[in-house]
Amino acid sequence: MAANVSPRERAEILLEALPYLRTFRGALFLIKFGGSTMEEPEQVARFLTDVAFLHAVGVRVILVHGGGKAINARMKERGLVPRFVGGLRVTDEETISIVHDALDGEVNAGIVAQLRDLGVPAEGLSGTKVFRARKLDPVKDADGSEVDLGFVGEAEETDPSLVKGILDSGAVPVISPLGALTPSDGHPGPPMNINADVSAAALAAALPASKLIFLSDVPGLMRDPKDPETLIHSLTASQTEDLITRGIVAGGMIPKVRSATKALAHGLTKVHFLGAGTPHAVLVETFSEEGVGTEITQ
Repeated sequence: MAANVSPRERAEILLEALPYLRTFRGALFLIKFGGSTMEEPEQVARFLTDVAFLHAVGVRVILVHGGGKAINARMKERGLVPRFVGGLRVTDEETISIVHDALDGEVNAGIVAQLRDLGVPAEGLSGTKVFRARKLDPVKDADGSEVDLGFVGEAEETDPSLVKGILDSGAVPVISPLGALTPSDGHPGPPMNINADVSAAALAAALPASKLIFLSDVPGLMRDPKDPETLIHSLTASQTEDLITRGIVAGGMIPKVRSATKALAHGLTKVHFLGAGTPHAVLVETFSEEGVGTEITQ
Protein backbone atom coordinates (compact mmCIF):
# COMPACT_ATOMS: atom_id res chain seq x y z
CA MET A 1 0.00 0.00 0.00
CA ALA A 2 1.21 3.52 -0.75
CA ALA A 3 3.28 5.13 1.99
CA ASN A 4 1.09 8.28 1.95
CA VAL A 5 -1.99 6.37 3.13
CA SER A 6 -2.58 7.17 6.78
CA PRO A 7 -3.21 4.46 9.43
CA ARG A 8 -6.81 5.67 9.71
CA GLU A 9 -7.35 5.36 5.95
CA ARG A 10 -5.87 1.88 6.01
CA ALA A 11 -8.26 0.91 8.81
CA GLU A 12 -11.21 2.30 6.85
CA ILE A 13 -10.24 0.23 3.82
CA LEU A 14 -10.12 -2.91 5.96
CA LEU A 15 -13.46 -2.09 7.61
CA GLU A 16 -15.06 -1.53 4.19
CA ALA A 17 -14.01 -5.06 3.27
CA LEU A 18 -15.43 -6.65 6.44
CA PRO A 19 -19.03 -7.30 5.27
CA TYR A 20 -17.74 -8.74 1.99
CA LEU A 21 -15.30 -10.98 3.84
CA ARG A 22 -18.22 -12.33 5.86
CA THR A 23 -20.43 -12.76 2.79
CA PHE A 24 -17.88 -14.63 0.68
CA ARG A 25 -16.24 -16.83 3.28
CA GLY A 26 -16.85 -20.36 1.99
CA ALA A 27 -18.13 -19.12 -1.38
CA LEU A 28 -16.90 -20.69 -4.61
CA PHE A 29 -15.32 -18.47 -7.28
CA LEU A 30 -14.41 -19.81 -10.71
CA ILE A 31 -11.91 -17.54 -12.45
CA LYS A 32 -10.90 -17.88 -16.08
CA PHE A 33 -7.83 -15.99 -17.20
CA GLY A 34 -5.94 -16.09 -20.44
CA GLY A 35 -5.11 -14.22 -23.63
CA SER A 36 -2.47 -11.52 -23.50
CA THR A 37 -2.97 -11.37 -19.72
CA MET A 38 -0.82 -14.49 -19.46
CA GLU A 39 1.95 -12.92 -21.52
CA GLU A 40 2.74 -10.37 -18.81
CA PRO A 41 4.58 -12.05 -15.89
CA GLU A 42 3.88 -9.08 -13.64
CA GLN A 43 0.13 -9.31 -14.25
CA VAL A 44 0.14 -13.06 -13.69
CA ALA A 45 2.08 -12.70 -10.43
CA ARG A 46 -0.28 -9.95 -9.24
CA PHE A 47 -3.34 -12.01 -10.10
CA LEU A 48 -2.02 -15.12 -8.34
CA THR A 49 -1.36 -12.98 -5.26
CA ASP A 50 -5.05 -12.08 -5.37
CA VAL A 51 -5.86 -15.80 -5.49
CA ALA A 52 -3.64 -16.34 -2.44
CA PHE A 53 -5.58 -13.61 -0.61
CA LEU A 54 -8.93 -15.15 -1.56
CA HIS A 55 -7.78 -18.54 -0.34
CA ALA A 56 -6.47 -17.08 2.93
CA VAL A 57 -9.83 -15.48 3.78
CA GLY A 58 -11.81 -18.63 3.10
CA VAL A 59 -12.97 -18.20 -0.51
CA ARG A 60 -12.75 -21.44 -2.49
CA VAL A 61 -11.20 -20.77 -5.89
CA ILE A 62 -11.02 -22.68 -9.17
CA LEU A 63 -8.80 -21.46 -12.00
CA VAL A 64 -9.27 -22.22 -15.69
CA HIS A 65 -6.40 -20.88 -17.80
CA GLY A 66 -5.41 -20.32 -21.41
CA GLY A 67 -1.95 -20.68 -22.95
CA GLY A 68 -1.77 -19.56 -26.56
CA LYS A 69 1.65 -17.95 -26.17
CA ALA A 70 3.24 -21.17 -24.93
CA ILE A 71 1.63 -23.14 -27.76
CA ASN A 72 2.88 -20.71 -30.39
CA ALA A 73 6.41 -20.80 -28.95
CA ARG A 74 6.53 -24.60 -29.12
CA MET A 75 5.18 -24.62 -32.66
CA LYS A 76 7.86 -22.14 -33.68
CA GLU A 77 10.55 -24.41 -32.21
CA ARG A 78 9.32 -27.15 -34.56
CA GLY A 79 9.16 -24.85 -37.56
CA LEU A 80 5.37 -24.79 -37.61
CA VAL A 81 3.28 -21.72 -38.38
CA PRO A 82 -0.01 -21.36 -36.43
CA ARG A 83 -3.11 -21.04 -38.59
CA PHE A 84 -6.38 -19.57 -37.40
CA VAL A 85 -9.75 -19.64 -39.15
CA GLY A 86 -12.61 -17.69 -37.63
CA GLY A 87 -10.49 -17.11 -34.55
CA LEU A 88 -9.98 -20.85 -34.02
CA ARG A 89 -6.64 -22.63 -34.16
CA VAL A 90 -6.42 -25.29 -36.87
CA THR A 91 -5.18 -28.27 -34.86
CA ASP A 92 -3.88 -31.32 -36.68
CA GLU A 93 -2.43 -34.41 -34.98
CA GLU A 94 1.02 -32.89 -34.52
CA THR A 95 -0.41 -29.62 -33.24
CA ILE A 96 -2.71 -31.24 -30.66
CA SER A 97 0.32 -33.04 -29.23
CA ILE A 98 2.04 -29.66 -28.86
CA VAL A 99 -1.11 -28.09 -27.40
CA HIS A 100 -1.46 -30.88 -24.85
CA ASP A 101 2.18 -30.73 -23.76
CA ALA A 102 2.23 -26.92 -23.58
CA LEU A 103 -1.01 -26.55 -21.62
CA ASP A 104 -0.70 -29.46 -19.19
CA GLY A 105 3.06 -29.83 -18.97
CA GLU A 106 4.15 -26.19 -19.02
CA VAL A 107 1.42 -23.62 -18.35
CA ASN A 108 -0.64 -25.58 -15.85
CA ALA A 109 2.40 -26.84 -13.96
CA GLY A 110 3.87 -23.32 -13.88
CA ILE A 111 0.73 -21.80 -12.36
CA VAL A 112 0.56 -24.53 -9.74
CA ALA A 113 4.21 -23.94 -8.82
CA GLN A 114 3.68 -20.18 -8.46
CA LEU A 115 0.65 -20.69 -6.21
CA ARG A 116 2.54 -23.13 -4.01
CA ASP A 117 5.38 -20.60 -3.71
CA LEU A 118 2.73 -18.19 -2.34
CA GLY A 119 1.71 -20.76 0.25
CA VAL A 120 -1.44 -21.84 -1.57
CA PRO A 121 -2.11 -25.59 -1.88
CA ALA A 122 -2.86 -26.07 -5.56
CA GLU A 123 -3.36 -29.08 -7.80
CA GLY A 124 -3.19 -29.16 -11.58
CA LEU A 125 -5.93 -30.95 -13.47
CA SER A 126 -6.07 -31.58 -17.20
CA GLY A 127 -9.32 -30.47 -18.74
CA THR A 128 -9.49 -33.90 -20.40
CA LYS A 129 -10.51 -35.25 -16.97
CA VAL A 130 -13.31 -32.70 -16.63
CA PHE A 131 -14.77 -32.01 -20.07
CA ARG A 132 -16.13 -34.35 -22.74
CA ALA A 133 -16.01 -32.65 -26.11
CA ARG A 134 -17.61 -33.00 -29.51
CA LYS A 135 -15.63 -32.16 -32.62
CA LEU A 136 -16.51 -28.82 -34.19
CA ASP A 137 -17.95 -28.81 -37.69
CA PRO A 138 -15.80 -27.42 -40.53
CA VAL A 139 -15.73 -23.62 -40.79
CA LYS A 140 -15.33 -21.34 -43.80
CA ASP A 141 -12.18 -19.33 -44.35
CA ALA A 142 -11.92 -15.89 -45.96
CA ASP A 143 -12.44 -17.23 -49.51
CA GLY A 144 -15.44 -19.33 -48.51
CA SER A 145 -13.67 -22.70 -48.53
CA GLU A 146 -14.54 -25.16 -45.78
CA VAL A 147 -11.72 -25.95 -43.35
CA ASP A 148 -11.59 -28.97 -41.06
CA LEU A 149 -10.25 -27.62 -37.76
CA GLY A 150 -8.98 -31.03 -36.71
CA PHE A 151 -8.75 -31.66 -32.96
CA VAL A 152 -10.90 -28.67 -32.00
CA GLY A 153 -14.12 -29.16 -30.10
CA GLU A 154 -16.56 -27.74 -27.62
CA ALA A 155 -17.45 -29.10 -24.21
CA GLU A 156 -20.77 -30.92 -24.36
CA GLU A 157 -20.53 -32.65 -20.98
CA THR A 158 -18.88 -31.61 -17.71
CA ASP A 159 -17.86 -33.90 -14.85
CA PRO A 160 -17.02 -31.78 -11.76
CA SER A 161 -16.30 -34.74 -9.44
CA LEU A 162 -12.49 -34.46 -9.49
CA VAL A 163 -12.72 -30.69 -9.13
CA LYS A 164 -14.94 -31.07 -6.07
CA GLY A 165 -12.49 -33.58 -4.60
CA ILE A 166 -9.61 -31.11 -4.90
CA LEU A 167 -11.74 -28.37 -3.34
CA ASP A 168 -12.74 -30.67 -0.47
CA SER A 169 -9.04 -31.27 0.25
CA GLY A 170 -8.60 -27.52 0.73
CA ALA A 171 -6.62 -26.97 -2.47
CA VAL A 172 -7.13 -24.77 -5.53
CA PRO A 173 -7.85 -26.72 -8.75
CA VAL A 174 -6.00 -25.34 -11.78
CA ILE A 175 -7.59 -26.62 -15.00
CA SER A 176 -6.32 -26.54 -18.59
CA PRO A 177 -8.61 -25.76 -21.56
CA LEU A 178 -8.69 -29.26 -23.01
CA GLY A 179 -11.43 -31.81 -23.41
CA ALA A 180 -11.53 -35.50 -24.22
CA LEU A 181 -13.34 -36.41 -27.42
CA THR A 182 -16.51 -38.33 -26.67
CA PRO A 183 -16.33 -41.49 -28.81
CA SER A 184 -19.13 -43.85 -29.74
CA ASP A 185 -17.88 -46.62 -27.42
CA GLY A 186 -18.17 -44.41 -24.34
CA HIS A 187 -14.46 -44.39 -23.48
CA PRO A 188 -12.58 -41.06 -23.34
CA GLY A 189 -11.04 -40.23 -26.68
CA PRO A 190 -8.00 -38.14 -27.63
CA PRO A 191 -7.52 -34.60 -26.27
CA MET A 192 -9.34 -31.77 -27.99
CA ASN A 193 -8.52 -28.08 -28.00
CA ILE A 194 -11.63 -26.39 -26.56
CA ASN A 195 -12.80 -22.84 -25.88
CA ALA A 196 -11.70 -22.01 -22.34
CA ASP A 197 -14.37 -19.33 -21.81
CA VAL A 198 -17.26 -21.59 -22.74
CA SER A 199 -15.83 -24.50 -20.76
CA ALA A 200 -15.28 -22.36 -17.67
CA ALA A 201 -18.89 -21.21 -17.80
CA ALA A 202 -20.13 -24.80 -18.20
CA LEU A 203 -18.11 -25.91 -15.16
CA ALA A 204 -19.32 -22.92 -13.12
CA ALA A 205 -22.91 -23.89 -13.87
CA ALA A 206 -22.33 -27.57 -13.11
CA LEU A 207 -20.87 -26.98 -9.65
CA PRO A 208 -22.50 -24.37 -9.24
CA ALA A 209 -20.11 -21.51 -8.42
CA SER A 210 -21.06 -18.38 -6.49
CA LYS A 211 -19.26 -16.17 -8.99
CA LEU A 212 -17.82 -16.63 -12.47
CA ILE A 213 -15.05 -14.17 -13.27
CA PHE A 214 -13.46 -13.62 -16.69
CA LEU A 215 -10.10 -11.87 -16.33
CA SER A 216 -8.65 -10.66 -19.63
CA ASP A 217 -6.85 -7.77 -21.30
CA VAL A 218 -10.00 -5.65 -21.64
CA PRO A 219 -11.58 -3.82 -18.67
CA GLY A 220 -15.08 -5.16 -19.34
CA LEU A 221 -17.90 -4.64 -21.81
CA MET A 222 -17.74 -1.21 -23.44
CA ARG A 223 -20.17 0.62 -25.70
CA ASP A 224 -17.14 1.74 -27.69
CA PRO A 225 -14.38 -0.92 -27.55
CA LYS A 226 -11.78 1.80 -28.19
CA ASP A 227 -12.93 4.01 -25.30
CA PRO A 228 -12.58 2.69 -21.72
CA GLU A 229 -14.75 5.60 -20.56
CA THR A 230 -17.75 3.83 -22.14
CA LEU A 231 -17.42 0.85 -19.78
CA ILE A 232 -20.79 -0.71 -18.91
CA HIS A 233 -20.68 -1.32 -15.17
CA SER A 234 -23.82 -3.43 -14.79
CA LEU A 235 -26.43 -5.06 -17.00
CA THR A 236 -28.78 -8.03 -17.10
CA ALA A 237 -28.50 -11.18 -19.18
CA SER A 238 -31.36 -10.07 -21.46
CA GLN A 239 -29.63 -6.76 -22.16
CA THR A 240 -26.53 -8.55 -23.48
CA GLU A 241 -28.45 -9.88 -26.50
CA ASP A 242 -29.38 -6.33 -27.44
CA LEU A 243 -25.69 -5.39 -27.32
CA ILE A 244 -24.86 -8.34 -29.61
CA THR A 245 -27.64 -7.40 -32.05
CA ARG A 246 -26.36 -3.82 -32.20
CA GLY A 247 -22.78 -4.97 -32.77
CA ILE A 248 -21.51 -3.50 -29.50
CA VAL A 249 -20.53 -6.97 -28.35
CA ALA A 250 -18.85 -8.64 -31.32
CA GLY A 251 -16.21 -11.15 -32.42
CA GLY A 252 -14.64 -13.29 -29.72
CA MET A 253 -16.66 -11.54 -27.01
CA ILE A 254 -19.92 -13.09 -28.28
CA PRO A 255 -19.24 -16.70 -27.16
CA LYS A 256 -17.78 -15.36 -23.90
CA VAL A 257 -20.90 -13.31 -23.12
CA ARG A 258 -23.35 -15.98 -24.25
CA SER A 259 -21.61 -18.63 -22.16
CA ALA A 260 -21.91 -16.24 -19.21
CA THR A 261 -25.64 -15.73 -19.68
CA LYS A 262 -26.12 -19.49 -20.09
CA ALA A 263 -24.37 -20.02 -16.75
CA LEU A 264 -26.69 -17.45 -15.18
CA ALA A 265 -29.68 -19.35 -16.55
CA HIS A 266 -28.38 -22.46 -14.78
CA GLY A 267 -28.27 -20.87 -11.34
CA LEU A 268 -25.29 -18.54 -11.06
CA THR A 269 -26.14 -15.15 -9.59
CA LYS A 270 -23.34 -12.99 -11.03
CA VAL A 271 -20.73 -13.02 -13.78
CA HIS A 272 -17.91 -10.48 -13.88
CA PHE A 273 -15.71 -9.29 -16.76
CA LEU A 274 -12.57 -7.70 -15.35
CA GLY A 275 -9.39 -6.27 -16.86
CA ALA A 276 -6.04 -7.54 -15.60
CA GLY A 277 -4.60 -4.11 -16.33
CA THR A 278 -6.40 -2.82 -13.22
CA PRO A 279 -4.16 -3.70 -10.26
CA HIS A 280 -5.77 -6.35 -8.07
CA ALA A 281 -9.03 -6.13 -10.02
CA VAL A 282 -10.43 -9.32 -8.47
CA LEU A 283 -9.94 -8.04 -4.90
CA VAL A 284 -11.30 -4.56 -5.64
CA GLU A 285 -14.39 -6.03 -7.30
CA THR A 286 -14.99 -8.51 -4.50
CA PHE A 287 -14.17 -6.62 -1.31
CA SER A 288 -14.98 -2.96 -1.93
CA GLU A 289 -17.92 -0.72 -2.74
CA GLU A 290 -16.03 0.74 -5.69
CA GLY A 291 -16.05 -2.28 -8.00
CA VAL A 292 -14.44 -2.50 -11.41
CA GLY A 293 -15.31 -4.07 -14.74
CA THR A 294 -18.73 -5.27 -15.87
CA GLU A 295 -21.21 -7.24 -13.78
CA ILE A 296 -23.93 -9.30 -15.45
CA THR A 297 -26.88 -10.59 -13.46
CA GLN A 298 -29.92 -12.66 -14.33
